[in-house]
Amino acid sequence: MEYKDYYKILGVARDASQDEIKRAYRKLARKYHPDVSKEADAETRFKEINEANEVLKDAEKRAAYDQLGSRWQAGEQFRPPPDWDAGFEFSGAPHQRGQAQDFSDFFSELFGRRTRHAGAQQRAAGQDHHAKIMLDLEDAYRGGTHRISLRVPEIDASGHLAYRERSLDVQMPKGVRAGQQVRLAGQGAAGAGGAGDLYLEVQFKPHPLYRVDGSDLYLKLPVAPWEAALGATVKAPTPGGGVEVKIPPGSQSGRKLRLKSRGLPGNPAGDLYLTLEVVLPEATTPRARELYQTMAQELAFDPRHSLGV
Repeated sequence: MEYKDYYKILGVARDASQDEIKRAYRKLARKYHPDVSKEADAETRFKEINEANEVLKDAEKRAAYDQLGSRWQAGEQFRPPPDWDAGFEFSGAPHQRGQAQDFSDFFSELFGRRTRHAGAQQRAAGQDHHAKIMLDLEDAYRGGTHRISLRVPEIDASGHLAYRERSLDVQMPKGVRAGQQVRLAGQGAAGAGGAGDLYLEVQFKPHPLYRVDGSDLYLKLPVAPWEAALGATVKAPTPGGGVEVKIPPGSQSGRKLRLKSRGLPGNPAGDLYLTLEVVLPEATTPRARELYQTMAQELAFDPRHSLGV
């Protein structure tokens, strides 16, 4: 999809106040309204102007949009980075899909889930809020109390976009999963009938060792050629500490070994899958080259036999 430069569409600076955005929108809307405009592309421009205004007039949408940065050019092919909106607190319940009206795919991708169509009963009780937070895998494995910081977008007294920081101590359940919602009662917006709730969507920070899939973990385990060929007992890391693993003789790269219940805790606990990677020593010394030459001469081995060449 194409990136939309909403500031350029309205002709305002990225630090424009809300009054400046409103004036720019009204001026352009009058100029390009299809009922009165003589411009050939009036209808298209009018839709773009309305879409840009829909984002920039709203503190939350504007803050989320600004998080993407200013390095993108209008019309460039674009895909939002993973977890680009983490750490922001937004109004509305999580995963509440709203109507994107007649807006672009770019708008729908960013804001299609952000709506604030609360009923009268919910408004009286205080609106729910939601945020996405990033956890270390080890924190999810252990659970416990964690301090999180959220940025709450708002408009300051001068009409400019600003952020209010707030920190919370959150009790994370042991073995929390990516995508799981953690509800903090009474931490949403205040209302006449009491405060709403805050829903935290948990996601994991990239880990240098493990790939997470639900409650299961995946790890690439390097092994030496002789360990793979002859079998061996080697040490492998797990989130709970190192364990001894038996490598079956004749193992090849890509072979998977399952360590039951060594993934994320739970009922049932996840598993840890080890994918073997045979790693060759470098032939950087005369003795190493001699050993490789001996293998080449004495082992009847053709790695391309199955290709029929």
